[in-house]
Amino acid sequence: MKVVVFGASGRTGGLLVERCLAAGYDVTALVRTAATFAWRDRVRVVEGSVFDVEAVRRALSGTEARAEVVLSALGARSLKQEDVLERAVPVIVEAMRAERVRRIVALGSAGALKDSLKKQAAWRRWLVQRVVYNTVLRWAVASQISQWETLSGSGLDWTMVMPPMLMDGKARGKFRVDGEALPRGGRQIARADVADFMMAQVEGKDWVGKGVYVAW
Repeated sequence: MKVVVFGASGRTGGLLVERCLAAGYDVTALVRTAATFAWRDRVRVVEGSVFDVEAVRRALSGTEARAEVVLSALGARSLKQEDVLERAVPVIVEAMRAERVRRIVALGSAGALKDSLKKQAAWRRWLVQRVVYNTVLRWAVASQISQWETLSGSGLDWTMVMPPMLMDGKARGKFRVDGEALPRGGRQIARADVADFMMAQVEGKDWVGKGVYVAW
């Protein structure tokens, strides 16, 4: 399996690279600086920006055969307005269409859809939607909405994995999965568990063309 990882230098992206290598996949990572990339000796590295369609196409096209699956762990590195997903996801979709690559599994967030909290207690739903999403997470939520709109209208075989707060540390190996909304009381989940779930979607078909929530 030939897999391209975007956001491979990040915490979740690094976990995806590790898991792809463990699975025996042929991995390509698009990174800004190859010299500082931890897995540069074990994967095919393409140096460039995810905002550059030609760089993304180089990552997808490969040296012998084009990619079969894209894993994206892209996202802002702060709570400021960075517009990473707004700029990057349309570029990835354009490049995938050009290179005839159909499958993408992207890391999203539980804040991407208006009804994502419909299974939560009323007080928590009000607090998060009316206060948190409109203040602290304002730009992060806007980015996730943009990613959802781009992927759902792409015509690709997409899956957007939407967790609540991501935690570092070991995977529990047990978490709840819901296609309608964030599971009731679901507040956090380990990046490692999310990475495991995303890996299961590389060859899985259950969530193609859908968003899916995962939480402890």
